[in-house]
Amino acid sequence: HLEGFLRDYARFAKLPAPRTEPMRLPQFVDKLRTQVDFGIDGTIPDETVRFDPAQLEQALLNLLKNAHESGTASGTVSLAVRRIADGWRIDVLDRGSGMNEAVLANALLPFYSTKRSGTGLGLALAREIAEAHGGRIALLNREGGGLCVSLVLPGQT
Repeated sequence: HLEGFLRDYARFAKLPAPRTEPMRLPQFVDKLRTQVDFGIDGTIPDETVRFDPAQLEQALLNLLKNAHESGTASGTVSLAVRRIADGWRIDVLDRGSGMNEAVLANALLPFYSTKRSGTGLGLALAREIAEAHGGRIALLNREGGGLCVSLVLPGQT
């Protein structure tokens, strides 16, 4: 466990500048689905967007893994990709227990975790990746239960 923690921390502490390249969204999402199970909310726009595929994949894998560990029923984790005014919004949605206000306020901080074996680096790393791309990340409880984690990227194509 300590070895995994140190490996994650080293990766977090030395996040390289994103090496962006044009990526087709459907192909990127298909590759992600080979690594973790999730449904698609809506349709994935058939567009090309510039981002660092390895970094964005790592951020989304962290978010999807968290969604699966949230107490959500099997098969209720989903991903939505939408064009917004200033870029792209990628939502990871679950139907778990959501987060109380204190957890929402601290969840993106490094080393903050509510999980017994959590390192507290998954959400912090996702936030660092989003910000390195000029974007942001936000968490909000969903109506009817669960959480929506939104990763917003600027609209460079």
